[in-house]
Amino acid sequence: MERVALYLQDAHDLRDGLDYVRYAEAKGFEAVWQAESRLVRDAIVPMAAYAAVTNKIKVGSGVINNWTRNIGLLAATFLTLDDLAPDRIICGLGAWWDPLAKNVGINRKKPLTAMKETVLVLRRLLNMERVTFHGEFINVEGIELDVVHGRREPRNVPIMIGATGPNMLRMTGEIADGVVLNYCVPPEYNDHALELLDEGARSVDRTVDSLDRPQLVVCSVDNDRDKAIDTTRELLTQYLAQQPHIAKASGVSKDIVQKIQSILGWPATHEEIQNAKHFVPDELIHRITASGTPEEARTKVKEYIDHGCTCPILYPVGGDVKLLIDTFAP
Repeated sequence: MERVALYLQDAHDLRDGLDYVRYAEAKGFEAVWQAESRLVRDAIVPMAAYAAVTNKIKVGSGVINNWTRNIGLLAATFLTLDDLAPDRIICGLGAWWDPLAKNVGINRKKPLTAMKETVLVLRRLLNMERVTFHGEFINVEGIELDVVHGRREPRNVPIMIGATGPNMLRMTGEIADGVVLNYCVPPEYNDHALELLDEGARSVDRTVDSLDRPQLVVCSVDNDRDKAIDTTRELLTQYLAQQPHIAKASGVSKDIVQKIQSILGWPATHEEIQNAKHFVPDELIHRITASGTPEEARTKVKEYIDHGCTCPILYPVGGDVKLLIDTFAP
């Protein structure tokens, strides 16, 4: 694999994450992406830490939502990260999801419009333009990034959308620099996703080939195959219950999701996950994740590449993260 990236969330001590990122850089990984999904770990602080202790690996948000940071702060945040690691920062944005957004008071009405306004205004601000924009969600009057001490030139920060649904995929092809394809989906999910991306891209006289298409892939690697699979089973138990957009895209039956949801609370406890995980069949684990021995994991990840993923972003589920890095080192 010529291109490969690492995905980190909250299953490790944050300082251990710095070691993993340095190790991934040494092994030739292209990028590290930091999650921000559940109410557990902010993405920006780890991203800054990763950028500070490395020299060449790219650092992306995988993904932050477009609702909780106003557009000026969002642009200033990525300007700051680019000051720390010039030309190495990637802005990954996502539309978030309910019930989490609703539970913290966010009304995600018209998510496509909200995302489009965010991307268009953010790009202009990072291009160091003075911006006036009056939309449905963003209203700014004559604002710009107020750089007095530092680089005034436009910043090279690709804006990627973590798109899952068909309408968001189509719009991503139209307005973004690339897409972060979702995890917990079978490789063939990508086929239709690329068609939708291409539809959007062609509406502005480009094609899907002009878009970068990294993809999150749940990856549990262990020389003990059964251990690797059981670790993934626990993760899927939680995700299928709490993130309905992922459950829908995965193709898992509603019956399984409902059974798991009947046991898991919010937030889910370890005991609840253990009591519900038997509802997740082995067949599903093998269909939507890369779990098992190093050889099995490599074979599965290649399927995602064969279906249009340009750079797998490997989500190490427990276990030995350095073994995963060694398994996929270019």
